[in-house]
Amino acid sequence: MPDKVIITCALTGVLAKKEQCPGIPYSPVEIAEEAKRAFDAGATMVHIHARTPTGGPSWRTEDFGAIKAEIVKRCPVIINFSSGGIGLPIEARTQHIIDHKPDVAALNMGSMNYAIYSRKQKKFYHDHVFANPFKDIQYCLEQINLAGAKPELECFDTGHISNAEPFIDLGLLKTPAHFSCILGVLGGISTRPGNLRHMRDNLPAGSHWELIGIGRDQWRLVQEALELGGDIRVGLEDNLYLLDGTMAGSNGDLVTAAAQMVRQRGQEVASLAEARQRLGLPPI
Repeated sequence: MPDKVIITCALTGVLAKKEQCPGIPYSPVEIAEEAKRAFDAGATMVHIHARTPTGGPSWRTEDFGAIKAEIVKRCPVIINFSSGGIGLPIEARTQHIIDHKPDVAALNMGSMNYAIYSRKQKKFYHDHVFANPFKDIQYCLEQINLAGAKPELECFDTGHISNAEPFIDLGLLKTPAHFSCILGVLGGISTRPGNLRHMRDNLPAGSHWELIGIGRDQWRLVQEALELGGDIRVGLEDNLYLLDGTMAGSNGDLVTAAAQMVRQRGQEVASLAEARQRLGLPPI
């Protein structure tokens, strides 16, 4: 079990709006300010989606470039660009990676139903098919490699982990690979106790991995991940609430809470240099 824990912060996502949480950032400047708050609180990597001025999702490469430029002005945090998108060709989901060369780029490792269901309203929200066939995974991985970025393998279910094997065999995916085990999205694996261990046990030997827990079960899953030897991701993309149930005012609040949990276990939060070394990124 590593003594140093890498904390990643997912700053904004594409779904939550300021009406739900005033701390959700939209503009490049707002996103960069949140990156600085997260970095100051202990996060060494930030996961980036772009937003329109009204809060919708943006895949304009210029928007990602502006976000990266604003973050670089403020702090040396590891920058991780999303390649996720529903109903878009894979070329549109990856052009910003080629153009702006982040340190890390997310690679969605399988197709799935993707939805939000309200028990209170008895209805589905954001009911989509998130399509990631193998040809698109391969194209995205090739673009990430061309950009010189580290792939982050986003796995919403255990089968997505196995989808990495052909790309390792092809020599397109270098090992040790960096996996994200994502629990709590409707259509993927649930947050039920034991599921994170099951995903961890299915990873290729020697892999680096982190937990991404969606919703209020996140904090229990963070504890499980630390016990299982994983790294952790928090942030307003994944969960809006602190451990006591109050809404977070910023991404920095969530990272501060995560860092406290790490230290309470007698572990330490990884420094930027330590995180870059563990992820196989060049020193700065």
